[in-house]
Amino acid sequence: MTAEQKEPGYHLETLPFRGSLPLDMAPEAQQKLTNWPTVYVLDNKKQVYVGETTNTLNRRLQHQADPRKSALTTMRVVLHEEFNKSAALDLESYLIRLLGGDTGRQSLNGNLGLQEHDYYDRARYREMFEEIFEHLREQRVFSQSRDRIINSTLFKLSPFKSLTADQERSLAAIVDGIVRSEDPDAVGPFVVQGGPGTGKTVLGVFLMKLLADLALLTEDPAETDLSTDEAFHPIFTHENHERLLRHRADPQAQGLTIGIVVPQQSLRQSLKAVFKHTPGLHPTMVVDPWDVGEKKFANKYDVLIVDEAHRLNLRASQSSGMQNAKFPKINADLFGADDPRYTQLDWIIDRSVHQILLLDPRQTVRPADLDQETVDELLRQAHTESRFHALTSQLRVEASDDYVAFFGQLLRGEDPTAPQLGQYDLRLYSDFRQMREDLQEKEAQFGLARLAAGYAWEWKSRATPKKKPTQDWDIEIQGVRLPWNRTDKEWVTSPGSVDEVGSIHTLQGYDLNYAGVIIGEDLTWDSDAQRVVFRRENYYDKRGKRDNRMLERSYSDEDLREYVINIYNVLLTRGVRGTYLYVVDEGLRRQFERWFPQSGEPDAGWESFGIAAGRRPGELGSPVDIAFPAQPVVRHATQSGRPSSPVPPTRLSPPRGSRLLAASDDS
Repeated sequence: MTAEQKEPGYHLETLPFRGSLPLDMAPEAQQKLTNWPTVYVLDNKKQVYVGETTNTLNRRLQHQADPRKSALTTMRVVLHEEFNKSAALDLESYLIRLLGGDTGRQSLNGNLGLQEHDYYDRARYREMFEEIFEHLREQRVFSQSRDRIINSTLFKLSPFKSLTADQERSLAAIVDGIVRSEDPDAVGPFVVQGGPGTGKTVLGVFLMKLLADLALLTEDPAETDLSTDEAFHPIFTHENHERLLRHRADPQAQGLTIGIVVPQQSLRQSLKAVFKHTPGLHPTMVVDPWDVGEKKFANKYDVLIVDEAHRLNLRASQSSGMQNAKFPKINADLFGADDPRYTQLDWIIDRSVHQILLLDPRQTVRPADLDQETVDELLRQAHTESRFHALTSQLRVEASDDYVAFFGQLLRGEDPTAPQLGQYDLRLYSDFRQMREDLQEKEAQFGLARLAAGYAWEWKSRATPKKKPTQDWDIEIQGVRLPWNRTDKEWVTSPGSVDEVGSIHTLQGYDLNYAGVIIGEDLTWDSDAQRVVFRRENYYDKRGKRDNRMLERSYSDEDLREYVINIYNVLLTRGVRGTYLYVVDEGLRRQFERWFPQSGEPDAGWESFGIAAGRRPGELGSPVDIAFPAQPVVRHATQSGRPSSPVPPTRLSPPRGSRLLAASDDS
């Protein structure tokens, strides 16, 4: 055995996972390993497991009986003279979260729900956790730096998360509804509604992992996680296991046939990478609506979870002639005849026993998305059957919950209240070059600082099999030329993305640290009408403004205005730490300036919003730590575990006089 000492006093003891303990083990060490709170890491070169206990040696014997851990070789035990149960649970949760986002080893932990509790002197323990992480990284338990892990898509979309109270309630009710259902065909889908950043995708991934683990539960007691502190431990009973499997479409199948449907290609690829890294899940479980409709499985899915369900398609012009031909064929195969009123939602309901729809009606961005009538009926039915669940706590942006809807309300003229920002770095720029330079500084400091824009510029740099690009840039503002995103797959983390501009189709569902958002001239200010108007001639998403001949629907400028406002509201809620905004139309920018008082530093090129007295805009009071969960004194934790600012937030009063309102708004 080796014992390594590091200040402020923790020990990292390294033991063989199997076989005899070292003969020279000190008596005091043995005592700590049999009657003291510890956190331990079991690992080999490919796998890792993290746990906590008050009897390490006994827990070691229990894990040795688990066939899933038969290949593990080393046990690393973290000991501290002042460890208590709460500190041990906190460290366990911290390490599990980071390992879930690390590419070095596959985590063998189950997904029972990581718990967050405050306890005495927690801040001091958290400082120690960072040192423990670095020590474990030196021993190659972790393959990447902490900053790189927390910026990775794998970390952000990992199922190893602590859930908010409303996420936890929703998930528990859904699992209970599934396992206790007597006749799934007699009821409709479960519906989870939540705005940007409320954790819909994370809830979906979490639920996939939980159901997969419950479906594989055996009679062997070693197959269940040994800790009973997790939120969902009571779900893992053999009774629930049997109930879950009783309505399978194929009674002879092993486990469940489950899938998560993701309409957006980019997010779908990211989730496949997460599922490849997570035991019990597999990339083939991540599917698109076409996979479901084309019946690639002989039987129905037992469970289908649909992320961004509002992005499912109506019968409309698709992105390719092949898909246009597929739509009526799928309808005929599933329902006996084609009817243009069938949607991709109908495919999913027909092809699955249980459905869980994660949606937000105000994140529809194209006329081909599910229409309001369909979504309203889904919500009505779910409410009637007590299968509706709402997520209200936003977890992404380090500002108050009302920030999420603020810009959408502002653009619609709904007279919003200014959000409380705390330390959130929100800036309006008149100098685009300055905004880009500031964003690049944030990229160097934090990473994941990206530009985004509405589709108000033609995509001239895009090469297709039939057409070569006419130029290597698309967007020109104040002499700065930039291309649209050069890839549709995982653009956020792709090489060169910092020098490109992302669109809604590459960013919906993703987090950034800083978002630089450009509002183009698809939205302008009409001084006569005193409202924001949509400019069709400046909107270059062809599928975003095309009439639907198949359903005999046409879309007015007022209709399209709503979709474009949704787009910008989504883009303006991508930044976790801050959002920088540039508005091309001068009239609209002047309206925004009424909400962004002058900073007193005109050479800075931007105006501040909601900055506390005596502080410079964008100035942080202290470093923000994304890997730690929130303290109770803080408003909310982000989904990634970053605490919000403990600094009292500042409320900005709405400006008086003519504002960005739509008293005449008839949309």
